[in-house]
Amino acid sequence: MAKVLLRNIGISDSHTVAAYTARGGYAPWRTVVESLRPEQLIELVKASGLRGRGGAGFPTGMKWSFVPKDNPKPKYLVCNADESEPGTFKDRLLIEQDPHAVIEGTLMAAYAIQSHTAFIYVRGELAFGATRLERAVEEAYQAGYVGKKIFGSDYDLDLIVHRGAGAYICGEETALLSSLEGGRGWPKVKPPFPATHGLFGCPTVVNNVETLAALPWIIEHGAAAYAALGTEKSKGTKLFSVSGHIARPGVYELEMGYPFKKFLEEDCGGVANGKKLKGVIPGGGSMPVLRADEIENVKLDYESVQAAGSLLGSGGVIVMDETTCMVRAAWNIARFYAHESCGQCSPCREGCHWMEKLFYRIEHGEADGSDLDLILNISGNIMGNTICPFGDAAAMPAAAFIKKYRDEFEAHVAEKRCTVRME
Repeated sequence: MAKVLLRNIGISDSHTVAAYTARGGYAPWRTVVESLRPEQLIELVKASGLRGRGGAGFPTGMKWSFVPKDNPKPKYLVCNADESEPGTFKDRLLIEQDPHAVIEGTLMAAYAIQSHTAFIYVRGELAFGATRLERAVEEAYQAGYVGKKIFGSDYDLDLIVHRGAGAYICGEETALLSSLEGGRGWPKVKPPFPATHGLFGCPTVVNNVETLAALPWIIEHGAAAYAALGTEKSKGTKLFSVSGHIARPGVYELEMGYPFKKFLEEDCGGVANGKKLKGVIPGGGSMPVLRADEIENVKLDYESVQAAGSLLGSGGVIVMDETTCMVRAAWNIARFYAHESCGQCSPCREGCHWMEKLFYRIEHGEADGSDLDLILNISGNIMGNTICPFGDAAAMPAAAFIKKYRDEFEAHVAEKRCTVRME
């Protein structure tokens, strides 16, 4: 399979403009500016079938087309590099080792919506990656790929790298925009949507790092070549961050629709140390866990993973072997969401801490028989009752762990100790 997103990874000095342009970098950007009108670029990306890789999977070209052309206000393009989803580190790889691909894709998206100011919002903890991006943007300015009259055209574009302060909630696009405006990173009620009322009340598009990094390849090789990869509804390739009890962890690029079990057993070398697979989270910590028997016929695309009872999300694959205490795993994830809730919505603000305390009680032998159903009740009251989907992100894994491994949870309650980790 031809590499789309990892094509430059591992190349000497891959983070520099010299190495990037030596491999054809920024030639697609020149093609866009000199040969394509914005509406043509939007239609080309629609034809490619590219969907957002931040988790939602919304068609990229369609998202761009929602920006009104007759609105006199400035238009903004924001690259969401606030990668904070537990178990996900694919954007970090691109930012640190191929920043110019991220930049080139950002420039293309900005051109498509006729934005003259674009931002890359970087997660606060990615200090090294932010430094790499800032240096790469300087190189792009010096080479004339960003700035005034790009490639001798009438198109001007400024690109700004903005460092966040390390809040998980700012991965949600409206919270990111609130932060970028200088306020607290709180999500906003939709509608209105960012396409019409985004950054500073102006039309705005927010795209994920991985989404934007795919654009140069699509322009170079054509929409049809990208659409030929993957499945009918899930086109192209996807990056997967693999961690946990696996022989070969790391970032992998696969065609959409690749068999999940084959990926784990062959590409990733199987469960480490000869242990058996107990469960796997396919799309980052906010997605429901799947039991080992549930992935037998699952394909790695949006539709197949959803049919199996989870979501592809960010592609953060977390592998858990037979020695994993699922109560402790659920408690660990609940602690994260209790800590990261922005506190704006009471179901999430109160519910996340409540669930974390209940999981603690179960893990430490302090629970009674009603606590499991109480967690399910709380998660059900969070689902769909918050401004942004991060309430769901906390509720879904909590409920899934109990439903998929109820016997283990009940044994913890009955024995008042961990029945898996026997130390």
